[in-house]
Amino acid sequence: MSWLTNFVLPKIRAVVTRKTVPENLWHKCPGCEQMLFYRELEANLHVCRNCGYHLRIGAERRLKMLFDDGAFTRIELPRTAVDPLRFRDRKRYTDRLKEGQAALGPRSDAVVVAHGRIGGVPAVVAAFEFAFMGGSMGVAAGEAILAAAKLAVLQEAALIVVPASGGARMQEGVLSLVQMPRTIIAAEMVKEAGLPYIVVLTDPTTGGVSASFAMVGDITLAEPGAVIGFAGARVIEETIHEKLPDGFQRAEYLLEHGMVDQVVPRAELHATLARILGLLRNPQPPAPVVPQIEALPDLSAAE
Repeated sequence: MSWLTNFVLPKIRAVVTRKTVPENLWHKCPGCEQMLFYRELEANLHVCRNCGYHLRIGAERRLKMLFDDGAFTRIELPRTAVDPLRFRDRKRYTDRLKEGQAALGPRSDAVVVAHGRIGGVPAVVAAFEFAFMGGSMGVAAGEAILAAAKLAVLQEAALIVVPASGGARMQEGVLSLVQMPRTIIAAEMVKEAGLPYIVVLTDPTTGGVSASFAMVGDITLAEPGAVIGFAGARVIEETIHEKLPDGFQRAEYLLEHGMVDQVVPRAELHATLARILGLLRNPQPPAPVVPQIEALPDLSAAE
């Protein structure tokens, strides 16, 4: 009986039991609510083929998409105090950090910095990781932006920042708010060196991030449909007691009102950045300049 129970029965159950479908095999599009097959979604850069909705992607995926041939080198970021205020809400702040690092790796935070080439031009990219506490900006994020700026100046490379954040990290209190002027100083450091500072706004870019380095770029690009603003639309409506226009705080609305230079689909982002960097860093014409032919003398006056 034990032989049938321990050996034969598990074999039969393995054959008969219906295999379960993995949970991550299909994704529901937040825009059109169509079910999207994961492999097709991955091949299309996490953009819905039906409605063009741009789903959020991680920092690692973002870096592979931006750099030439997906080749880049990540840098080690400065260490910061783990829990300077010993903050606790429903959970300890240290526990929240451990949860985020368990999925993304030890010592990880909301910003990843890497360097490589885009269109053959040296570039440093600081990409936010929204999956880590909503991409909130704390001391570690501020240090990462500052480190990226210093690296760009050292390598004489362009600095590209890709924010995806809900704003300042409340668990670090005023220390997170201090990062707003610090990140602006980092951007000014790059500009003073005569290097391009480009911002690519993604969904969402709000709060203290949008009120600091995200809005001082030499050139500001945005992905389609990205939510960009300081306070939420509901908070604004309750404050001013007026109905906001359709598409308020979306990338296209900001483009119409001059706050964004260009809305670029994700598939065209690498080519667009390569073209911009080529114009800014290699302004000379691709072909030799033909000298102008001297004008013939006016013989009518001699007659």
